[in-house]
Amino acid sequence: MSNGNSVTLIGNVTRDLELRYTQSGQPSVTFGIAVNRRWQNRQTNEWEEATSYFDVVCWRELAEHAAQSLYRGSRVIVVGQLQQRSWEDQDGQKKSKIEISAEEVGPSLRFTSAQLNRTERRTRTNDNSQGYSAPTYGAPTQTPSGPVNEIIPSNYIEEEEPF
Repeated sequence: MSNGNSVTLIGNVTRDLELRYTQSGQPSVTFGIAVNRRWQNRQTNEWEEATSYFDVVCWRELAEHAAQSLYRGSRVIVVGQLQQRSWEDQDGQKKSKIEISAEEVGPSLRFTSAQLNRTERRTRTNDNSQGYSAPTYGAPTQTPSGPVNEIIPSNYIEEEEPF
């Protein structure tokens, strides 16, 4: 993350996410979030409220995971960078907007709970001298007793566990 250009927003998703792919096959998803502020007016002792709206863009695996997990109304935490994008509209007018290029997106657990499912990820394997390979995990299944079961490949290295 770039120094001086980091934002963290907590808000509600304002529209359904649409997963798209660039011509080179890179997945991306864009969605909006509404961030509410509430404060007490010291002069009137009344509560006041304001809402700000932001566009968020996610790329690669984050885009796919967000598209699978979030929906309109979801309360989310977004960490990313501010980026300005410029273009010309059909009338030749120059337009620009500032959006959040997300590096992390997660559900806010303040008013709800979430079930996390581990996804396929790249790990270094002992038997692959050419670098990284993607392990094949079985589809997570919910058992009546509760926890998620998954099939862990034999070449999985425990030291690389991220949690």
